[in-house]
Amino acid sequence: MNIGSKIRAIRNRKKITIAQMCEGTGLSKGFISNVENNNTSPSISTLHTIASFLKVPLPYLLLEKDQQMSVIRKNEREYTVSKGADLKVEHLAARGGLSLRTVEFPPGASTGERKAHEGEECHLVLKGKILAEQGEDSFILEEGDTFSWCASVPHFVKNIGNETAVVLIAIYTEI
Repeated sequence: MNIGSKIRAIRNRKKITIAQMCEGTGLSKGFISNVENNNTSPSISTLHTIASFLKVPLPYLLLEKDQQMSVIRKNEREYTVSKGADLKVEHLAARGGLSLRTVEFPPGASTGERKAHEGEECHLVLKGKILAEQGEDSFILEEGDTFSWCASVPHFVKNIGNETAVVLIAIYTEI
């Protein structure tokens, strides 16, 4: 865990000197230096004091790099096109077993055969008119409507409108 480097980066970003940090926390210059250089592991109580002084939540200091906030800029997003269905998928974000994407369905396009996979899905129709089917359930949904399902039951989505339909989908699968 690289807590010391994170503390130093926050302190520098906030333009706080080590002397100011010593005064504000009651910790010695040598101790703070050892913490920032990852030469010592401070107690939770000491980390709480440092976090309070730096005005950051204590859990933030404990996050590993891959646990911190992830940003994908609009121009950096990945796109895929499903074979045979002309569905354009824009991959918005992914974290652990959770992913967020939009799917564009041209008029008449569908997900193809009823499919099943592990996980849960939540959908928001952003544009257009679709038919969503799962098991014996069948619904026509329009802009602003939402639906969700257990993805391990075969399901199917089709654009039944005259314009491109866009659906925002959050998918969770355990990892």
